[in-house]
Amino acid sequence: MSPTTRHLFGTDGLRARFGAAPLDRPTVTSLAAHLGAMLREQAGEAAEPPLVVLGGDTRESTPVIGRWLAEGLEAAGARVRSAGVIPTPGVAWLVRELGAAAGAVISASHNPWPDNGIKLIDPSGFKWSEAAEAALERHLESGTKEIPERAEPLPVDAALGARYLDRLAASVPGLEGLRVVLDTGNGAASSYAAALFERLGATAVALHRDPDGRNVNEGCGSTAPGEMAARVVAERAHLGAAFDGDADRCILADERGEVRDGDAILYLWATALHHSGRLQPPRIVATTMSNLGLERALAREGIGIARCDVGDRYVVETLRREGIALGGEQSGHVVHLEHGSTGDGLLTAVQIAAIVAQGTLPLSGRLAGFRRYPQTLQNVRVARKPDLLSLPRVAAAIRAVEEKIGADGRLVLRYSGTEPLARVMIEGPDQTSIEALAGDLAAAIREEIGA
Repeated sequence: MSPTTRHLFGTDGLRARFGAAPLDRPTVTSLAAHLGAMLREQAGEAAEPPLVVLGGDTRESTPVIGRWLAEGLEAAGARVRSAGVIPTPGVAWLVRELGAAAGAVISASHNPWPDNGIKLIDPSGFKWSEAAEAALERHLESGTKEIPERAEPLPVDAALGARYLDRLAASVPGLEGLRVVLDTGNGAASSYAAALFERLGATAVALHRDPDGRNVNEGCGSTAPGEMAARVVAERAHLGAAFDGDADRCILADERGEVRDGDAILYLWATALHHSGRLQPPRIVATTMSNLGLERALAREGIGIARCDVGDRYVVETLRREGIALGGEQSGHVVHLEHGSTGDGLLTAVQIAAIVAQGTLPLSGRLAGFRRYPQTLQNVRVARKPDLLSLPRVAAAIRAVEEKIGADGRLVLRYSGTEPLARVMIEGPDQTSIEALAGDLAAAIREEIGA
């Protein structure tokens, strides 16, 4: 396999700096051509040409990559329909709605604007499996292909985005009387969020919805929700919501301006469903990084947790395997399989808004039963990634932490999947104690394998 095609796909599709391999034209068009060939082979020669739905976020490179994908797909005999700027979950929904063979989302999610990426969606609306991505990479072992440039721009079918918006609006009753602040992060939600809430009867105060190709996620959106939270208080709003670049994540603020992450969203949504008899079985999926306070709070409500590795791919895999409907991550990537096949920030926001609108308690009151345990996270740069328990000093430090926190805390120790880092996360009843324990464990890792 050539250097440009080795390990193209990471934990969330292909992602890189635009213009550099693998996000250069030869690699992207070849990838698309091989994808089109695979889809034709799966469909059979007698079948109609397979349809691929394209969409992406607001980065200035997104239309260029979309054109490259279309060039390769069409050269392989596939058909293409582009929704233009649309959240990732919009493409996932459209793939199923249109009976497409695949979808391709052009986005780097919460990354800065010079980066971009490609996420592939299967016919059921789920992100491609690691096995499917590996099979596509094997197709690329033959190297890049010479693909002719497309003579005309890739047309955008605006009706596709409108259909997605209709679908979101139909998922909840009206939100009359509700006042919300929406930070779209100059990303894919920019032309959707306020329109959605206003259609449902809410008053929407919109922030950062003027994308210029280079301001996506720039001091705004789900990774910087402070301004949104402050505006909730200033506007006397019922809640606020901030989205990332491709709007598959949502971070909230309550009416007091307190930022509420994915753990709080899971608690609120799960308890609302459970109290109405619609959480069957009474369990959710959360990652190893979700706070112990979430687990304890849900247990008091009679709701269990299935833990999985970090990453929305693993959340969805666990949901499907365990037959559970609701799951997510602290980052605000929340999935409800009855409503969609992937995390959808806009869907999450309107669902939580509907819970608030239909009740008598404010958002902070609905979350009163959820107390977050103190948590600390330390990253250690490492030179290699051996089994941590095989390192004597590290193993001794782990035992010391586990003896100290006992049943009143939790240790999660893992390597980053994308960086040369070991991550030390400890939760417990006392912030000072867990920070000291995390520091001791980080020091042991640094001594053994620090870079």
